[in-house]
This record gives sequence, structure tokens and C-alpha cells, in this order.
Amino acid sequence: MKKITVILLIAVLCMASVFAGGSSEKAVETKDYSTMSLSALKAEISKTTGGTLTVLTSPDYAPYEFYSVSKTGVPTLAGFDIALAKYIANYLDMPVEFIPMDFDGILMEVQTKKTAIGISGFSPTEERAEVVDFSKIYYAGDQAFICLASNASKFKSLEDTNNAKYTIAAQTGSIQVGLAQQYSPKADILQLTKATDIIAELIAGKIDGAYIETAVAESYKKNYPQIELALSVPFDAEGNVVLIAKGNGAMVEAVNRAIDAAIADGSMGKFVEEAGILASGEIIEGLLN
Repeated sequence: MKKITVILLIAVLCMASVFAGGSSEKAVETKDYSTMSLSALKAEISKTTGGTLTVLTSPDYAPYEFYSVSKTGVPTLAGFDIALAKYIANYLDMPVEFIPMDFDGILMEVQTKKTAIGISGFSPTEERAEVVDFSKIYYAGDQAFICLASNASKFKSLEDTNNAKYTIAAQTGSIQVGLAQQYSPKADILQLTKATDIIAELIAGKIDGAYIETAVAESYKKNYPQIELALSVPFDAEGNVVLIAKGNGAMVEAVNRAIDAAIADGSMGKFVEEAGILASGEIIEGLLN
């Protein structure tokens, strides 16, 4: 009888432990960061960042991110993504550290390093949502198909791009790859690491066209008038977002508040305008040695 009593007591204690653990986990999961003060959010973020906002970016995508070269030849990170990242850091009263890298590596780095955010003209997609969280939309951009002006007559519609005799490029890891596969499946789709590679291959006549963001294409056209924005490409994504590691709710909330502030006070509009002006001057796109 005593043995039975002891066994029952152990079972009850185990069940109590399970339910207690479950309620504790539920409390963590339902933590409401939207009710936190900014100072409380900063404290939460500092636990994982060490007090510095680390920003991963691919500086080959003017006017989003690139190097603006001064009159004395000094390259400086510029673009409206860079300006927004600085605004977010200032909003959080944190120093900012930029880490330039290839575009297709940013997603994995943000996924594995909770200390960093990624900002590089990213659109929200279902595939990306599986591994990272998104901020709210900070800029709504359109998509374009570009070619040389001398070949523009060949591309009157997106159906014209769907031809096995054409080589069509898009940046590796970008949503433009999906657009190329959707609208030009018969073409030889070439994925290139940098947007600068796409432009170089296009001007050299090694590819027939490319899918690229409209604002980026317009920026390149200022420096390379032989490029033509031949077609507008339908795309149902809402715009561009900041990538944030899964589970970092405090960072998501803080970044969203900063984006709201940047849009409300007119800063975001200024960032886009100023980036466009800088992108028309001397610039470097790609990773510096």
C-alpha cells in the first residue's frame, strides 16, 4: 500500500512539474513587446547585441546601398538603406557597425547570429519567413526587366523574354531569380552574385537582359545611358523589409517603431532622395578589398 501511495505521489509531482513548465513557456511565448517602453526594449536588445547594432548589407545595389566616392577619392557607405540603419541605431541610442558582404549570405548570417540585422533591399517572401522575421515595410519598390537600348525593340512584352535563345540574368538569392523563372522559364537563367556583375555582363553583350529592381535600374541608367528599362514586371510583394533573427521580438518591435518615426518625420523620403543624388555621382558597387 505504501508503495502504491509513493508511486501515485511521484506521478502527481511529475504532472505538476510538467504543467508548471508549460505555463512558464507560455508566458515567454506571449511576451508583449508592444507594451514595453523604449528604454525597456533597449535593455532587452542589449542582452544579445552587447550594446552595438550590427548591420549586414551588400553594397552593390544603388541607390539602396553602395559606396559614394568623395572628391578626394575616399569611398563611404551610402544609400537609403544605410541611412535608415543609422536612423534606427540613433533611435535606439546605439552605435552602429556595418558589415558588407555578398547578398546571398546575409539571410543565413541573420538566421544564425541574433546580434545582427540585415538590410539590403529585401522583399518579404514565404521562403525567407521560414528562417527569419521581418520588420514592417519601409519602402515600396517596383521591378523591371532591363536590356541594352539597342535591343529594346526585341522585348515588347514579358512573353518576348521567354525564349531559349536568350540569356537572362538575376542576382543570386534575390526575388528577381523567381521572377526570371516565372516569366522567362525557357531562357538560360544566369544567377550572378552582384548587381554590378549583371550590369557589366549586359553592357559587354554577354547577356540579353536582366530582372532588377526599378529604383536600382534607374540609378544604373544615370551612369550607363545605353541601358534601357524595357518592361515593368508585375510582383505582388509589398515592398522592402529589414531581416531580423527569429525570436528576437524586442528587436522587431524597436525597428518597427524606428521605421514609423522615420516615415512620420519625413526622414525616409529624404533618405531616398539623397541616395538618388549620390548614386548619380562617382560610386563603387561591390565589396572593397
